[in-house]
Amino acid sequence: MTKSVLQVERAKYQPKMPAVLKQQVIAVDGEKTESVADRNEIKALFPNTYGLPVVSFQSTAETRSAPAVNVGVILSGGQAPGGHNVIAGLFDGIKKANKESRLFGFLLGPGGLLKGNAVELTSEIIDEYRNTGGFDIIGSDRTKLIQNAGHFERALKVLNALKVDGTEYKINALVIIGGDDSNTNACVLAEYFKSIGSDIQVIGCPKTIDGDLKNEQIETSFGFDTACKVYSEVIGNIQRDCNSAKKYWHFIKLMGRSASHIALECALQTHPNFCIVSEEIEEKNYTLDGIVEQIVELVITRNLAGKHFGTALIPEGLIEFIPEIKKLIKELNQILSTMNIDPNKIKKSELIDEISKRLSTESAELYSKRLPESVARQLALDRDSHGNVQVSLIETEKLLADKVSSLLKTKKDEELDALKEPGDEKEIKRIKSKYSFSPQTHFFGYEGRCAAPSNYDADYCYSLGYTAASLIGAQKTGYMSSVRNTTKSADKWLAGGIPITMMMNIEEKPITDSNGKLSLEKVPVIQKALVKLNGAPFREYAALREYWALNDDYVYPGPIQFYGPAELTDQPTMTLHLEQKKK
Repeated sequence: MTKSVLQVERAKYQPKMPAVLKQQVIAVDGEKTESVADRNEIKALFPNTYGLPVVSFQSTAETRSAPAVNVGVILSGGQAPGGHNVIAGLFDGIKKANKESRLFGFLLGPGGLLKGNAVELTSEIIDEYRNTGGFDIIGSDRTKLIQNAGHFERALKVLNALKVDGTEYKINALVIIGGDDSNTNACVLAEYFKSIGSDIQVIGCPKTIDGDLKNEQIETSFGFDTACKVYSEVIGNIQRDCNSAKKYWHFIKLMGRSASHIALECALQTHPNFCIVSEEIEEKNYTLDGIVEQIVELVITRNLAGKHFGTALIPEGLIEFIPEIKKLIKELNQILSTMNIDPNKIKKSELIDEISKRLSTESAELYSKRLPESVARQLALDRDSHGNVQVSLIETEKLLADKVSSLLKTKKDEELDALKEPGDEKEIKRIKSKYSFSPQTHFFGYEGRCAAPSNYDADYCYSLGYTAASLIGAQKTGYMSSVRNTTKSADKWLAGGIPITMMMNIEEKPITDSNGKLSLEKVPVIQKALVKLNGAPFREYAALREYWALNDDYVYPGPIQFYGPAELTDQPTMTLHLEQKKK
């Protein structure tokens, strides 16, 4: 494999980790826990893994011999920078406890577990992937495969007798590296194994660049730091172009389906002229047209100041947070779960008409008249394997840019029509300048998924993997690896585990079967962490956004820095700094 100079040098990097994990540790149980909501329902669904205590690791003078273990690991869902270091930390952790321990990677996500497709991850393989981006060491998959009794039984059979290179191994523990759905899977598997008396342990690790898997014990999900730095570099480059060309408005959509953490963090890093935070849109009950009017007002204000350019950041999941569209989607879910439609046998216009007949008056008007036909179709039929609207496919950035352009043209035409002297060239020129608008649109998504992890993510992920190994050594199951206090130097980080049931609640979710039929089911899931409008990161942004709107206080972060003083290389996100400031 041909390697760049950066790859060669990054392979030499030794991740920093909590001082306690460098010693012999014991697991200390804290208070018993409750789920974040729907406690009776969650307890009934998880009787064997509910109410477990939060675990912390402390050093001990005792010398303990650990038995050799066979550990399986799965990468699940979309890629996030640092996944390889989680596996490296897990490998080093189990090997330090007992050099005879083995690590097996299931290929291409949960499907690899059900099919029994695995490879032993040796030191030679692990060393090739340390501090690198991507999930290519074993691959991943987005399909939610482990969700019924048949799957559980198949997983148990595979783990009890995994065949690799002609040899059969009993897997003692399974580590699932993923987001909220994947860790919900981990919790369900842990409960199943406990319910049948199996001693197989299941541990989760918090991954998602969206940053919405966090709480008091999980400070951040890995990959968020790196992705935000990658996006902020490119946003900064675009803003430099803004200041140079002085004629374009850039509408930039960023990842973040269920929360606006990425957009908010990138705003704090780059100081754009406008940033939408979906949670605020929902809280203040803004309509789609209301958002457009806000942008139009800013464009006009900047034009009058001679600034015919700007940047606007848009979270990927915005469309689902606009109250009128959220209501529409809820109605669509109900309608589509009760009517049979074959999208291949009906024209687009007929489909929209057929659905509109079943919608409420307000939703029908929005769906059939105010949304582009392409968006209307995507909301109805282009669902992912879980039945969710595929918001990343909806070009919200273009939708907003087009609507802003249209409204500005309408306002310009009205003002031109109202001229007392139609031939007044000076006044015509002033009006055209006032409403001038040249948009450019961008979507930054996959560019941030597989980047080489920042020092923070390299360290944090390695520590998460090492902590997972310690949880296995402590005979824990149904836990998520937790590393906290990460705004301090790494030696002061705190390692432990949090019961996954503690993060769960019940939600109604659209579910699609193998035939594409959509239904609504109430299911246990990890509660997503949304942007808190009373939280320090949003309050920091809110205090500065009016200044950023009119004054081009652009910041150009540049590329991720791997080498140099710690102030440059090892700083976590501004979000984390602000959240932890008073703690």
